[in-house]
Amino acid sequence: MRWEPILAAPLVFISTASWGNVYFSTEQAQQAMFPGAKFTQVGLALTQEQRDALRTRSGVYEPFQENRAWAVEGHGFFVIDQVVGKHEMITYAVGINRDGSVKQVEILEYRETYGYEIRDPAWRKQFVGKTAASPVKLNKDITNIAGATLSSKHLTDGVRRVLALYDMVLKGLPSVGR
Repeated sequence: MRWEPILAAPLVFISTASWGNVYFSTEQAQQAMFPGAKFTQVGLALTQEQRDALRTRSGVYEPFQENRAWAVEGHGFFVIDQVVGKHEMITYAVGINRDGSVKQVEILEYRETYGYEIRDPAWRKQFVGKTAASPVKLNKDITNIAGATLSSKHLTDGVRRVLALYDMVLKGLPSVGR
């Protein structure tokens, strides 16, 4: 049988099609974490030194988008960030209490075909109460999920980056989030 490349073309498109789910919009995640609270977007302008420090402290190399942090009146902060799972981006949100501890972590968008187990509330609950002083390291104070190792590791690194952002920048903002 002679091979016909034109017949194989649909298979290429099918095999590379992306898959993913959107679980929360920004507003839905904000209300899930801080019901009824008032959110004020924080204008961040990180210096190159701060960006380098975030990268060093977290191990996350994807750029942090500075327009994704909000002060939550009377509660703390709400930050949206992204990390790579295995091949695709994971968009997640971290709620930070006034004392700098993690209130909650939510997955907003997950595009990978595997590793979705990081959405398990019991697994994400491990982050609650962690601070910038906590290790927040996979297999140290955060347990791995077999079959979702890269997503588990990268989300853990991402939460550590958000905590480092709080420690370096957010907690020093005047009269924001207090």
